[in-house]
Amino acid sequence: MPKWVEQIFLPQEHPGIAASMVLIFMVLFLGILLGKLKIMKVSLGISGIVFVGILSGHLGYKVHAETQEFLRDFGLILFVYAIGMQVGPSFFSRLKQDGLLYNSLAIGTVLLGAIVTYLLFVFTGSGMDNMIGMMAGAVTNTPSLGAAKAALKDIAIQAPDKIWNDPTNAYAITYPFGIIGIILVMIFAKHLFKIDVKNEITLFNEQIKKKHPAPEVKKCRLTNSAYFGKTLKDAIVDNKVIVSRIKHSGSTVVQSPNSEYILKERDVLMLVGLPHDLDQMIELLGYQSSDNFIESQDFTLTKSFIVTRSEVINKTIGQLNFLGAFNSRVTRVYRTGLELLANDELVLHYGDKLRVVGAETDLVQIEKLVGNSEKRLQEPQLLSIFLGIILGVFVGSIPFFLPGLSVPVKLGMAAGPLLVAILISRFGGISSLHSYLQQSALLFMKDFGISLFFASIGIHAGETFYHTFITYNGWVWVLYGLIITISPILVMLIIARYVFKLNFMPLLGLIAGSYTDPAALDFSTNYYKSDLPLQAYATVYPLVTITRIVIAQILVLYFALS
Repeated sequence: MPKWVEQIFLPQEHPGIAASMVLIFMVLFLGILLGKLKIMKVSLGISGIVFVGILSGHLGYKVHAETQEFLRDFGLILFVYAIGMQVGPSFFSRLKQDGLLYNSLAIGTVLLGAIVTYLLFVFTGSGMDNMIGMMAGAVTNTPSLGAAKAALKDIAIQAPDKIWNDPTNAYAITYPFGIIGIILVMIFAKHLFKIDVKNEITLFNEQIKKKHPAPEVKKCRLTNSAYFGKTLKDAIVDNKVIVSRIKHSGSTVVQSPNSEYILKERDVLMLVGLPHDLDQMIELLGYQSSDNFIESQDFTLTKSFIVTRSEVINKTIGQLNFLGAFNSRVTRVYRTGLELLANDELVLHYGDKLRVVGAETDLVQIEKLVGNSEKRLQEPQLLSIFLGIILGVFVGSIPFFLPGLSVPVKLGMAAGPLLVAILISRFGGISSLHSYLQQSALLFMKDFGISLFFASIGIHAGETFYHTFITYNGWVWVLYGLIITISPILVMLIIARYVFKLNFMPLLGLIAGSYTDPAALDFSTNYYKSDLPLQAYATVYPLVTITRIVIAQILVLYFALS
């Protein structure tokens, strides 16, 4: 075999970039194949990459050190950034509803894990240097390991004669089993609570509709004489209901009325708004009508247009004056799975789909105004992605000094990009840089990013896994780690399900978010075939990350010298 082939395909003590790339993508390929295998209808999915990576590292394969660190962090950034972009548009509205409860349950899980760790420290005689590594691995949280190691360096100055064990050894042993433990709990919980997944998804969507109802269309017959002869702007004084069409009684002519339209007895109005507001308006004006002629497309058309022109982006519907300039009404705006009422204060984002009612000649002019270019929509917004990641890494690198801690706390390469992606997605980009990403692009970023992350950590952990396992009586550490992993989750699940009656789908996101575990999140979305856990995961991830970093340092600073 030629030497250059050996250098690429056989284990090397100091592998080059080419050999590292071949190894990474070989692990990705074999890991995904492993993830497709099903045992009792259960498969690992993309998480299989971790275990192929561990085996590769055990067989002597290594990745160039700097390349390994880069791919690990780069993959994690892509993964969390895609999640932030996906959940951002509805993040803040749902945060107001469920955010306090979700974060309380997640932080309670973190604190309970710390208590379990302390109890194991007291009753097993293991040093806190090893216990903190076990906890970091058991909850799959790398930032807390880094914080604990930094705290150990600080207290080493106080006790120069004491020899400390490297927490990384315990972390490397418990980390893979932490992933397995969390996934097993997710599967077990379905049977524990006798969950019908399809029914849970249906119930969750119904709950969302109640909390965040989508606009509806209803027809109203005007019979209240108090409104006869009034202009439309005087009759519909608030901005909660939009009149998209009007037809005179007995006529087949349908028009999109302007604000000066004079209302007449028995006019039929097509109203767009939230269900409660529509019912109130119909009660004021008359009664709900079943007249189908008002839906005619002969004189007044209903069309959808996609916002792709920069001149329109970040302007409100009121500023664009569709009614005054084009005698047409925007009734609804569709944005990344959300259906919004098109009131005058709504700011338009790149990629928004507008539902417009008006005459054909006016709609042609509106199409020119907003762009409606499918081709342009297909173009990836690379500038927005690159700038967003730059800002995310910057935010994640900002040090926060908390009272009583000797080292600063940072959000890190995960929480920083996640927060920035949520903000960019919610507020539509920065100046002419647009946040819109197609669903296929988001899925690619998410899956590719987590795959790189899994391959990197798996290969690195596998290099010393067997030796560390044998040297430190690994099965005992695995047992301790599983106790730390499983017991807090079970307590949280029981409280969340039986006390707060939480739906099972966000509970999966809470589990993954409480353990900052992208593997568990990916498994839950694939195994249960739903993206519903993403919202809860993103809701708790930032605060959980900070809490885990702080808790790890507190345990070291208070108990490592005991």
